[in-house]
Amino acid sequence: MGLIGKIFAIGDIHGCYEKLRDLLARLPYQPGRDRLVFLGDYINRGPDTAKVLGLLSDLQERDPSLVALLGNHEYLLLEYHRTGDPALLPYLRKMGIDTTLKSYGIHTGFGLQSLDFLPAAHRDFLKGLRLYWESADYLFVHAGLEPGVALADQDATTCCETRDSFITSGHDFGKKVIFGHSEFELPLVTPTKIGIDTGAVYGNLLTAVELPGLLFHHA
Repeated sequence: MGLIGKIFAIGDIHGCYEKLRDLLARLPYQPGRDRLVFLGDYINRGPDTAKVLGLLSDLQERDPSLVALLGNHEYLLLEYHRTGDPALLPYLRKMGIDTTLKSYGIHTGFGLQSLDFLPAAHRDFLKGLRLYWESADYLFVHAGLEPGVALADQDATTCCETRDSFITSGHDFGKKVIFGHSEFELPLVTPTKIGIDTGAVYGNLLTAVELPGLLFHHA
């Protein structure tokens, strides 16, 4: 009988390539047995989005079981790609899209709406991001879930952007929810949820939680 693998969920990266590289090196992760789950927000704000997406797309190619979820930063970029709505541009700039472009050696918004500034592998990685992922014992999502709504019916905006209403709710979703998006100095652990965005891009740690052991790893 084979060993039951562990799950390692990783919080918001935001272009912090060195922290991501160091964290992955510290995880007792065994490819082929264990599973990596990334909770979204790979891009913007930090200096090395291009390196982060390069590392993650390479990792996904080597390990097809890797799960990569959609964060609100990717969601907004993909919405701009889909709609071309210029009203989204100020929000993208406020969220640090210029640092993402700079990491690709681009200093204007040229190619932003078409995503032509991205290598094909990075573009495919972003377009393949999932809204949520469910294991036997846990639910994984970037920001949170709406109580009383079936998982398959959860709205993308809620999954990517919700904050206080989800965090303060004691609703039991049937499985413990692992999420990022909302920053905590230390991981949030309640009976119904675990929050692991510990503000790596703001000088704090990048965090992973190892499940089911509930062990935290940092870089």
